[in-house]
Amino acid sequence: MRVITGMARGKRLKTLDGLDVRPTSEKVKEAIFSIIQFDIPEARVLDLFAGSGQLGIEALSRGAKSCVFVDQSRNSIGIIRENVESCGFGERSRIINAGALEYLRSCPETDIALLDPPYSKGLLLEALPLLESKISTNGIVVCEHEGGLVLPERVGRLIKKREYSYGKTVSLTTYTTEEQ
Repeated sequence: MRVITGMARGKRLKTLDGLDVRPTSEKVKEAIFSIIQFDIPEARVLDLFAGSGQLGIEALSRGAKSCVFVDQSRNSIGIIRENVESCGFGERSRIINAGALEYLRSCPETDIALLDPPYSKGLLLEALPLLESKISTNGIVVCEHEGGLVLPERVGRLIKKREYSYGKTVSLTTYTTEEQ
């Protein structure tokens, strides 16, 4: 895994080994950042279910103002810390060891939320209602999920903007807080 572009371009990122870990593929990561590229500069980013932190680090590399990384696994938190420090983003990062739903109940407002939860556990359907009041006006939510999962057209203030499919196993759904 590498950072695609920006200040940390080409930097190798560590990831955890094992079957429980499913890093975002390069193809899907490129698609995510193609979708949100013009919204990243100076944005406050939330990398929920952060894993290795690669999505938040990519956002920081492309000019995000800050990123909060949230994961419940202590092992993931250790990898995120290593990756953030090796890329030089420590001052613009906050790393939180907590469950995503627990964090969303009291988190501050954010501009861009990147959600990549474990598949087939219904976590997106639980997270979106908690997240919708935390997204700034003109904010964006990007959900990576298993192919075939259909997310709601609207969740409170969040309006589904687009759905993208990458083979049979991976889909992206984006939401905004107003029609753009």
